[in-house]
Amino acid sequence: MASDATTAPAQLLGTDDVHPVHEANLAGRSPFLLTSDHYGRLLPRALGDLGVANSELTRHIAWDIGIAGVSDRLAEMLDAHLIAQRYSRLVIDCNRPPSVASSIPAISEATAIPRNEGISADERSARRREIFEPYHGRINAVIDGRVHAKRPTVLVSLHSFTPVYAGVARPWHIGTLYHRDTVLPRLLLKHLRSERDLVVGDNQPYAVSDITDYTIPVHGEARGLINTGIEIRQDLIADQSGQQQWAERLARIFGKIEVELKVEALV
Repeated sequence: MASDATTAPAQLLGTDDVHPVHEANLAGRSPFLLTSDHYGRLLPRALGDLGVANSELTRHIAWDIGIAGVSDRLAEMLDAHLIAQRYSRLVIDCNRPPSVASSIPAISEATAIPRNEGISADERSARRREIFEPYHGRINAVIDGRVHAKRPTVLVSLHSFTPVYAGVARPWHIGTLYHRDTVLPRLLLKHLRSERDLVVGDNQPYAVSDITDYTIPVHGEARGLINTGIEIRQDLIADQSGQQQWAERLARIFGKIEVELKVEALV
C-alpha cells in the first residue's frame, strides 16, 4: 500500500492535525501524575498511512490498545492529572530516546513501515520538534510547576502489552516496571499480589532502561521522583468494561499506596 505522501513538509503538523498532547483533570489534587506515551494512534496528514495497511495500524505496533480508556478513567477516579500522547508510536515513539533506531522504526515486529525508511534528518527533526518535544516539554513544565508549588509528585507511566509475543503466550495480567527507584514498585507489587486472581510481573514483560525507555529515566529518575511503569495485558482492557474494571482496581490500590507513602513521609 502506498503512502499518501512521499515527502513531508518542513512543518509536519498542519491546521487540520490535532495537537499532540492530550490532558485530563489538569487541576487534579492527587500526588500521582499519570502519563501515557502510547495513548493514541493518529497519523499526521502529511505522512498519509505510512505505507501500512489499516489493519496493521490498529495493532500494538501503532499504539497501546486499551490504555487510553484506562488512563482517562483512572485520572478521574484518583483526581490525578493525566498527560498523554495522541500520535502513533510509528510516527515517533515518545518512550524512546530520539537517538535510537526504534524511535522512528523502519520495521516494527515483522511489519515494514515504508514511509519511515531513509527519511531525511530534517524530517526526523520535524517529528521530534512537533510531536516528541511538545509532549515531554509539557510533562517537564507540569513537574516544574508542582515542584515550585511544593506539591508532591509520584510519576506513573501507563502502558499495555500483547498477550502473545513471537508466538509465546505471556501469563502476566499486569506488570510493574522500574529501574533505579524501587519505592513505588515495591508497594505496587505487594498490593497487586494480594489480589489473588492476578499473575503479576516484576519487571515483566519488560524492564525499564535508559536505552529502551525515556519517560521514567528522564522525568522520574533524573528528577528524583518516586515512579513506576505499569503494563496491563491488552486482552483484559480491549473493551470499555475491562477498562473500567482495571481503572477501578488501580484506583483502589493507589488509594492505599498513597496512605502508605504519607505514613512514610514520602508525599
